[in-house]
Amino acid sequence: MAFLADALSRVKPSATIAVSQKARELKAKGRDVIGLGAGEPDFDTPDNIKKAAIDAINRGETKYTPVSGIPELREAIAKKFKRENNLDYTAAQTIVGTGGKQILFNAFMATLNAGDEVVIPAPYWVSYPEMVALCGGTPVTVSTKQENNFKLKAEDLDKAITPKTKWFIFNSPSNPSGAAYSHAELKALTDVLMKHPHVWILTDDMYEHLTYGDFKFVTPVEVEPGLYDRTLTMNGVSKAYAMTGWRIGYAAGPLQLIKAMDMIQGQQTSGATSIAQWAAVEALNGTQDFIPENKKIFEGRRDLVVSMLNQAKGISCPTPEGAFYVYPSCAGLIGKTAPSGKVIETDEDFVSELLESEGVAVVHGSAFGLGPNFRISYATSEAQLEEACRRIQRFCAACK
Repeated sequence: MAFLADALSRVKPSATIAVSQKARELKAKGRDVIGLGAGEPDFDTPDNIKKAAIDAINRGETKYTPVSGIPELREAIAKKFKRENNLDYTAAQTIVGTGGKQILFNAFMATLNAGDEVVIPAPYWVSYPEMVALCGGTPVTVSTKQENNFKLKAEDLDKAITPKTKWFIFNSPSNPSGAAYSHAELKALTDVLMKHPHVWILTDDMYEHLTYGDFKFVTPVEVEPGLYDRTLTMNGVSKAYAMTGWRIGYAAGPLQLIKAMDMIQGQQTSGATSIAQWAAVEALNGTQDFIPENKKIFEGRRDLVVSMLNQAKGISCPTPEGAFYVYPSCAGLIGKTAPSGKVIETDEDFVSELLESEGVAVVHGSAFGLGPNFRISYATSEAQLEEACRRIQRFCAACK
């Protein structure tokens, strides 16, 4: 009898975590490495949020919490959905998890049986298909195209849905591409979903507040209220509030699903950290003034990176509408020989050679299900980004 579970053979380690770890190891050896792999804002958590956590500690808010979250946070979540997304949820229809990952995992664990299919547009966040596989489901990936700004077409979604489809995962703005769907683009998808009443929608809105220019964010149930009874709307405080380490994700959806997720969480981790929950209450209820300021900084970084990458030989980089990633193509480098003498045959070869040659850590596109591309996180200083892009330009120019 094998000691390890068969489920482990169905999944791969997180590529984004692996890249960050490799960059840390090289830095520890004295290498000058610029890490652009982590999806983490470089801003500090706002002071009012940190103060709310300190106040919670001083009040003695250090005990176990209800599994689905403290009442104050669940109320704040319900108010947030009404205020910002025009969605009516009661506090009982919400749940708090230890980051968005736990929300997603618990939803899949509560609903997937062997043979159930989950439609996932590619490029996708690396954890989506792995979570589905761990929970016994079958990931069904649907590729998008760079010429369509990596956005799923309605006809492609329609073709991917079968009688076995249980969920459709929707992520806008997208990790890794930064693509964000307009009202009209999303309406085309929700029209398809209305034709398939057996399909549930899991929408990952984690980058909701990070859109640029005149783009207006919308979420599926806001566009099509007819999907309300089969949509789990997930969000969190990690990205917009620079609270990645606080580990607070949340969702709202049909009461039956929320109760099932609560039961799983009760046997798994119980409630999220009490202090982090009180900080999240302040994040959602307190001032939001810093969000537009941070967005402006991110937008400037995006424009810098897109401009400099498009000046690199063999690189083509579209301008994304949101998040803090770009997803350039390195197709022009495939078949070229790197300075080390190795022929670049894949996007994984490209990022490996870039790291070894120039000390720039990025994530290969095949990890996100679509290549030959690579992902850059521009959630770091302009000085670091400029230097990284200069190194990328130098590397590309040296490939023959």
